[in-house]
Amino acid sequence: MLLIVAASSAFAVDLLSYAQPFEYAHPLLHLLQLVLFVVLFGWVTAGFVTALMGFWVQLHPDPHALSLEQANVDNLGEDARTAIIMPICNEPPGPVFAGLRATCESLLENGRAGLFDVYVLSDTYSPALQEEELAAWSALREKLGEGLNLYYRRRKHRTRKKAGNVADFCRRWGRNYRYMVVLDADSVMTGKTLTKLVALMESNPQAGILQTAPRACGVTTFHARIQQFAGRVVGALFTSGMQFWQLGESHYWGHNAIIRVEPFMKHCALARLPGRGGLSGEILSHDFVEAALMRRAGYHIWLVADLDGSYEQQPSNLMEELQRDRRWCQGNLMNFRLITEPGFQAVHRAMILTGAMAYVSAPLWLAFLLVSLALRLMEPVSGVFTFIPWLGLSSSMDALWMITMSWLFMPRALAVIAILKQGNQAAYGGTASLIKSVFLEALLSALQAPIRMVAHTLFVLTALTGIALEWKSPDREARSVQWKDAFNRFKPTMSVVFLTLLAIFLCQSNAVLWLLPIGLPLLMAPMLIVVTSQPRWGRFLRRQHWLLTPEERMTPQILTRAWTLKYE
Repeated sequence: MLLIVAASSAFAVDLLSYAQPFEYAHPLLHLLQLVLFVVLFGWVTAGFVTALMGFWVQLHPDPHALSLEQANVDNLGEDARTAIIMPICNEPPGPVFAGLRATCESLLENGRAGLFDVYVLSDTYSPALQEEELAAWSALREKLGEGLNLYYRRRKHRTRKKAGNVADFCRRWGRNYRYMVVLDADSVMTGKTLTKLVALMESNPQAGILQTAPRACGVTTFHARIQQFAGRVVGALFTSGMQFWQLGESHYWGHNAIIRVEPFMKHCALARLPGRGGLSGEILSHDFVEAALMRRAGYHIWLVADLDGSYEQQPSNLMEELQRDRRWCQGNLMNFRLITEPGFQAVHRAMILTGAMAYVSAPLWLAFLLVSLALRLMEPVSGVFTFIPWLGLSSSMDALWMITMSWLFMPRALAVIAILKQGNQAAYGGTASLIKSVFLEALLSALQAPIRMVAHTLFVLTALTGIALEWKSPDREARSVQWKDAFNRFKPTMSVVFLTLLAIFLCQSNAVLWLLPIGLPLLMAPMLIVVTSQPRWGRFLRRQHWLLTPEERMTPQILTRAWTLKYE
């Protein structure tokens, strides 16, 4: 993978050199442009190659991956005791306990409920929600009867957020269990899937964590349905690609996963990062670090991408998604401090790097655009008349943009080809519906990309400067964004973009056209956010067979049950 990325970046640098003038008027700017481009092109290439290998794996199963055939549920003994734990904090109890009840009932129907105990681990500090949680727990325990043990614990001292909540469970009750399955407040898992995870653990004694690939579903807004579709179509390709590259040194995403409790307790306790500022203190993105620590202890972490029956929800609108991203950004930047930690495997060091790059790439893209704009204004003829006969293009810069855009769009094309070759297009509403939905997702993704770029740039800057982070769970229900809220949130950005475009137009009018693909979506940000937050547009597109996923085409029974219980 590294060789492919290096070779592609070298080729791109060679093309970029054709676009440069023979005599640099501003050599430092050209050098900065070159360095930024090499880093960013390598980042894009790594994603493309991962999707390419995911395409290969979907059509030719990887013999080295963890096999579901090893999950022999008939050989499970009574000593394979497993705790299902759900850490929550100020969540609406209705949807939480509806999903949990559907999971518990599925366990009972599967006939293996005797292996499991269920724990609701509350960090809720709202008195009203505390009362509702207790009432919901009591009601659910009564409905389940003696078939499944359901426990509720609320911490008095809420230290270290979710990681501290899980650690508290391990200290109190971890020794009673061989495994634990960690759920999020919006997680739903079938009893069959939970039992298979335990069976896979039993047949692989060196497995420390098995991570499922949760399917996003359940929210009807335009934005959520776009993200659900993208995750189901293109995201599946990247997940298979990561499974191919990482093998037994895979991701752990902090939920919808099973963990071997004893080594987790022994090796995965987290200390505070020393120092001051936003990159010190309690580790926020604890899951990546826990996976690296588990692997350092000699246990494997596997991504079980082809195991069905694991579900979660997406944020209902872009503002909620960005709020979540701010927390993830700070957590991934904090983790970068651990990249030289002794004993970490190379793959997990690479994960720590890519976790940080997922957000640092935003200010790098912005810097590259600004440097390129500066060179265009100061050297208006640089690279414009270069000609490369063997490519048939009028400019090497055109060739670079063509390759970069191809790298970004090709995973979507490969995903469609994989679905068609597998004969699964009917689950997405048919071939025509699948293709037009991919183009719609690509269009909206392109329009939202500048908004994400600016937002992630601000998140990186605030994390580096140590500005306080608000920790708040996203809404679990579809919520439309009001025009006033969206406008107020993006008014400063819109003002800066408008003034910048106006200044450039006065200096060099034709340069504004080069910036419009970035500037227009930023000026339209409130409209994009409000329109895509509307459930009615999501429902309208579903009726027209746009953005359909297999879970929408034929809803799994457990999800139907969870959604029905939510409104009882």
